Amino acid sequence: MAVPQTKGTILVTGAGGFVGGQIVREALESGYNVRITARTQSSAARTVARFPSYAANLSTALIPDMTVPESYKDAFADGAITHIVHSASPFTLVPEDNVRDLLEPATRGATSILEAAHRYGAGKVKRVAATASFACIVDIAKGKRDGYTYSEKDWNPATWDEAAVAPGVVAYCASKALAERAMWDWMAEHKDASFALATICPPWVFGPYAHELDSTKGLSESIGLLNSIIDSDAIPPFDFGGYADAREVAFAHIRALEVPEAAGKRFIVGQDFRYQAAVDIAREAFPQLEKRLPVGKKGEWEPAYHIDGSLAAKVLGLKYGTLKDTIVATYEQLLKAREIEAKA
Repeated sequence: MAVPQTKGTILVTGAGGFVGGQIVREALESGYNVRITARTQSSAARTVARFPSYAANLSTALIPDMTVPESYKDAFADGAITHIVHSASPFTLVPEDNVRDLLEPATRGATSILEAAHRYGAGKVKRVAATASFACIVDIAKGKRDGYTYSEKDWNPATWDEAAVAPGVVAYCASKALAERAMWDWMAEHKDASFALATICPPWVFGPYAHELDSTKGLSESIGLLNSIIDSDAIPPFDFGGYADAREVAFAHIRALEVPEAAGKRFIVGQDFRYQAAVDIAREAFPQLEKRLPVGKKGEWEPAYHIDGSLAAKVLGLKYGTLKDTIVATYEQLLKAREIEAKA
């Protein structure tokens, strides 16, 4: 049953994505109207159709180019927007051109939404929450960094020039960090803005989609990783030593819009993670996967850095779930989607 919407209207970019969908769900269930941005009418309609009981609380805005502030003019035209969640950003680990495919769209997209809110928001926008990443925090060059604890004080040190010629994964991580820095720089230069900024920095995001999954095509990068472990020969090597549940990430975004103390802060939302632990859980929870998942070294927890996500718990009231809850929910949805595909 739909909650009476009394809290205002949130403009959500990236609403068609995995995390974006959970943010839309959380916003609607929390009592907000939601205006989703999309490049095309068909994409917007597809996202709206995922929330049939909230049809009256959803509206759409077509944004042909998110890197241009003027694209958002019509989205703000009726003066309804009170909050913004900027969740859209390019995600590719194999860019053809680092600058064109990652750095420029990420940084321009990040500052364009702020500029648009300032220019067209008529002073009504109170808070912007942006989906950043643990990629903004981690120093990839230092590897597993056993014994070190990453917190919000840490920054990925990669520069634009380094990122322009770096391998894909390094360039992606740099694009996220450079985009987040660009947002904070914009805020520092616009003290007269009506709104404050908060950023959410999750590592790998797992868990269920907000809608029923009927296909394994077009999965998010993170869910695709877990899906690809089925019928593979080996446990994936260590990469990001952390994870968050998409439902936790969504909760953090909406609370970051609401909690006064969240203004001007960045939040790691996440806990420590190893692929071996995820596979151990999946093998135990799903007998049908026992022979289809690599065994690896059962029970091993590879030494590496620790992720401190406690600030989000303290300030935003986030209650972290368990890795088991997240992995079981993820594979339940993936297995159902595979069954649907098999019958098609």
